[in-house]
Amino acid sequence: MRHALGLARRAKARGEVPVGCVIVRAGQIIGAGYNLRNTGGNTLYHAEILAINRACRRLGDWRLDDCTIYVTLEPCPMCAGAILQARLPRLVFGAKNPKAGAAGSLLNLLDDGRFNHKVSIVEGVLQEECSALVKEFFASLRKA
Repeated sequence: MRHALGLARRAKARGEVPVGCVIVRAGQIIGAGYNLRNTGGNTLYHAEILAINRACRRLGDWRLDDCTIYVTLEPCPMCAGAILQARLPRLVFGAKNPKAGAAGSLLNLLDDGRFNHKVSIVEGVLQEECSALVKEFFASLRKA
């Protein structure tokens, strides 16, 4: 999660919502990303999507069924859907996302029995740091 926080800080330095993500397999980071939606001009450039894409390319497979995804902010519905599709078995996130969270805040796509895959969720890892980063970012936007 500390590595994901470093990536979130890189996003913030670029004027992006500070979200960072890493995917770990057997103790090694195999995919990483941070938000680049504004920089790249593409709504798909969320940290999780970029990290999943890199992990799949590295493994040469769309299935990430023996990996864990770490993200600083609870995933949105699009990213939760990608986590399901990639068959990631475990999500670890830092801060809740009360406005767009799809891992428990607004809804929980990752534990819906109607899907053929479920994801175990660990929340609140380095919560204070993850939450403070997002709050500082939006506070500075409001001041500007």
